[in-house]
Amino acid sequence: MRNRRAALAAIAGAASLALTLTACGQSGEGGSEEKAGDAKGGTIGIAMPTKSSERWITDGANVEKDLKAKGYKTKLVFGEDDPDQQVSQIENLITQGVKALIIAAIDNKSLNNVLQQAADAKIPVISYDRLILGTKNVDYYASFDNEKVGKLQATYLADKLGLASGKGPFNIELFAGSNDDNNTKYFFNGAMSVLQPYIDSKKLVVKSGQTKMTQVTTLRWDGATAQRRMEDILTSSYKSGKVDAVLSPYDGISIGIIAALKSDGYGTAAKPLPVISGQDAELASVKSIIAGQQSMTVYKDLRKLAQVATDMVDATLNGKKPEINDTKSYDNGTKVVPAYLLQPVSVDKTNYQKELVDGGYYTADQLK
Repeated sequence: MRNRRAALAAIAGAASLALTLTACGQSGEGGSEEKAGDAKGGTIGIAMPTKSSERWITDGANVEKDLKAKGYKTKLVFGEDDPDQQVSQIENLITQGVKALIIAAIDNKSLNNVLQQAADAKIPVISYDRLILGTKNVDYYASFDNEKVGKLQATYLADKLGLASGKGPFNIELFAGSNDDNNTKYFFNGAMSVLQPYIDSKKLVVKSGQTKMTQVTTLRWDGATAQRRMEDILTSSYKSGKVDAVLSPYDGISIGIIAALKSDGYGTAAKPLPVISGQDAELASVKSIIAGQQSMTVYKDLRKLAQVATDMVDATLNGKKPEINDTKSYDNGTKVVPAYLLQPVSVDKTNYQKELVDGGYYTADQLK
C-alpha cells in the first residue's frame, strides 16, 4: 500500500511538473514553444529568388528591416534561381515553425506541394511581386501594376520615335522576361497594347520576325541570355539597316542588350544606340541612363513594396484584414488572389534626380 501511494505521488508530481513547464512555454524535451496566437516576436520566413540581382537583395533587406521594426524575427533565404532549392528552403522554414511566409517565386508553378504543407501548418503565405500559380494556398499578393509597367516602357519608346505624329517606319526588337514568371505576360501584354497597332500599320518593323511572347522570353531574366539573343538577331536580321528601338522588360536584360549592340558598332555618332527600355531602376542602369546609353527604366519603389508585404503579414497574424486595392485581376488558376498594387514611375535622364535622388532611393554620390 505504501509503495502504491508513493507511485501515485510520483505520477502526480510528474503531471504537475509538465503543467508548469507548459505554462512557462517549455516542452518536456527542453525546447521552447511560443504561446498560440502570440505573433509578435515570432519568426517570418522570407524566400527571395537570387542574390545575383541587385533588386532581390534590396527587397530582402527591406522586408527584413520592416518586419523587425514591427517586432518580428526573420529568416531570409535566396534560392539562386533554382526552383528545387527554393522548395527545399521553404520546407525548412515550415519545419522551423515560422509564423508566416513571404515568397517571391522562382518558378511560379513549382510551389503547390510545399504550400499545402504551409496550409496544413496554418502558416499564411504572401506572394511577393511574382504571383504564385495553381494553388489555393496563397493568402495575398503584394506587387505593382504590372500591366502599367509594360505600357510605360512601350509609351516611352513610341514617344521618342515620334510614332503618334506619323514618323516611321522604324525597326524594333522585342524582349520579354522569364517564361516561368507570371509577371512576364503582364509586362509584355501591357507593352504590346501600345506597340501592336504600330506594328500592324508597319510604322514599326520587327526584322527578326519574333513577335510572339513565346519567341522573345528570357529564361530567369538573365542578361547574358539576352545578350546572346541580341547578337544572333543582329547577325541574322541586320546585315542592312539598323535597330531603332528595343523593348527590354528589365534593367539586367537591357545591360546585356547594350553589350551586344556595342560589340556590333552601336554607340557612336555614326551609329547611335537605339531607344532602350528597362525596369527596376538598378544602380548600373541608372548610371547607364545618365551616360546616355540605356534610355529609361521603370522605377518601382521597393521600400513601399516591402512595407505592403509586412503590413499584410502583421494584419493577418493579428486577426485583421490587410489593406487591398484589387480583387479581380490576379487569378492564379485556382483562385483570385486579393492584391495590393503600387504604381510604377517612368524614369529617364530628365527626372532621375527628382524621383531617385530627391526621393532618397539613391544618393548623388552613388550615381557618380
